[in-house]
Amino acid sequence: MAREGSSRRLVQPRLKIALCNEVLANLSFVYQCKAASAMGYDGLEVAPFTLAANPMAITDVQAAEFARIAQDHGITIFGLHWLLVAPAGLSLVSPDATLRERTTEVMCRLVELCKLMGGSYLVHGSPKQRAVPPGATMPETLERARECLARAAVMAEACDVTYCIEPLSQSETDVLNTVAQAAQLVDDIHSPAFKTMIDCSAAGQSEVESVSALMEKWMPTGRIGHVQVNDPNRRGPGQGAMRFKPIMETLLRMCAQKHYSGIIAVEPFDYVPDGMGSAAHSIGYLRGIMQSLEKDA
Repeated sequence: MAREGSSRRLVQPRLKIALCNEVLANLSFVYQCKAASAMGYDGLEVAPFTLAANPMAITDVQAAEFARIAQDHGITIFGLHWLLVAPAGLSLVSPDATLRERTTEVMCRLVELCKLMGGSYLVHGSPKQRAVPPGATMPETLERARECLARAAVMAEACDVTYCIEPLSQSETDVLNTVAQAAQLVDDIHSPAFKTMIDCSAAGQSEVESVSALMEKWMPTGRIGHVQVNDPNRRGPGQGAMRFKPIMETLLRMCAQKHYSGIIAVEPFDYVPDGMGSAAHSIGYLRGIMQSLEKDA
């Protein structure tokens, strides 16, 4: 018999695992869906620039068609990420108000596209598009970012999706490097549709606490809207030094306690041995951990 508080209670929720689709960007979207489904993923987390050179050219009809293609292969488009890669030249924090307005329009349209594709969240990383501009101060940079993100949050609320600002490592950007910093922005914007998230690779580089400890601390507050799993070495989970069993165990507990939705996304940056191999290794590793937790229950 499992003792009180053992992992038997933790495995009741089922984590849904998405693959970030740029990992298979050399394939057509149809084959991305086919491959992800065959490997055992529950869905995709889509980078809009992989669907069109200018994502603003994606029509409502085309967005719905992407959702249908995924569904036809037994998976779901869970959300969008890498939001401001295209079109080129966007910035949340530029001193140019016209450029910030254009950027905000792109963000709001991506919220609409996310909803049309069947997604429930967006992850705003885009480090270059939020770095402190030359001559600007951190307070004015954060205020410009807040204004743009607050408008995206209004659109997200209208579309019933969650817009997540992603803390990133100092090697990627100088704005919003920790969950605590991002959580303060969440509080400032004060929208039920605006949250932050945890990227395991970035957290492993920027945070003093472990990823599991971050989840324990922040998920019960309701400020965490998403989790991406990857190693601080930029490869997939299981391809570096980070131990993911405690992370998965904590995720299951947070789901059981209704502190988290249960969707996680595999997001490697360094594909070893290649995109398909990295994706296959990651899902096998994560499913193996989940089976181990069930066995130990």
